[in-house]
Amino acid sequence: MMRVLLVDDEDLARDRLRRLLGVFPNLTIVGEARDGEEAIEKVAELRPHVVFLDVEMPGCGGLEVVRSLGLPRPKIVFCTGYDQYAVDAFELHAADYLLKPVTRARLAESVEHLRRTSAADWDAAVQEVVEARTPTASRFLVRSGSKYRVVAEGDVEYFASEQGLTVLHSAGGRFWMDPTLNALERQLDGRRFFRISRAAIIRLDAVHEIATLVGGYGEVQLHGGARLRVSRRRFQDLLGRVAAPGGEPRS
Repeated sequence: MMRVLLVDDEDLARDRLRRLLGVFPNLTIVGEARDGEEAIEKVAELRPHVVFLDVEMPGCGGLEVVRSLGLPRPKIVFCTGYDQYAVDAFELHAADYLLKPVTRARLAESVEHLRRTSAADWDAAVQEVVEARTPTASRFLVRSGSKYRVVAEGDVEYFASEQGLTVLHSAGGRFWMDPTLNALERQLDGRRFFRISRAAIIRLDAVHEIATLVGGYGEVQLHGGARLRVSRRRFQDLLGRVAAPGGEPRS
């Protein structure tokens, strides 16, 4: 049985897709979401095999939803009225890209393609995409209690690995994230973020002061007041990043 989650901020769009999918055997709709934050919550809660996902939604769009999902992740079928996101969608290894209004024939092709692709093949292909992904994250989906919220890049002070979990620290508080610190580092723009140790990644524009410590270590103080240790092998590189325009290393 294929478990499906529908995500669209328009009630009529979800209703239509629900009716069209209702004719396919061995397919069940396990839930629906009206925005990106709710979609992330439902994926974690319901563990669907497939997500039919709108692209343009308030707050957090479909592309950001996919970028935030950990592994293994469900197969993603984008359902949108806009064709300009297709390249980005397939770079994220979307299973399909459907333009609204979706026809019954086109949906049948998509469902058949989903059935032919094994979970193992899908997971392997997505893993390759994640490992090769170029930095694009500018907003971050985090957990706040039982809910998800979006934190803008400019509000981030630093990311830390704490007791095996990734934590985003901002002026608004500390929030849990699903990606590991290593996976998150691959998604971040190196011109704006810098890994100061195995346990922390800072936003360069959040740096207030840098101090030299005994033994070649350093300490960075952020605008929010946090003080973090900088490893010996990263300290000089950090000085160069902070001093150089745009965060680029000095030659």
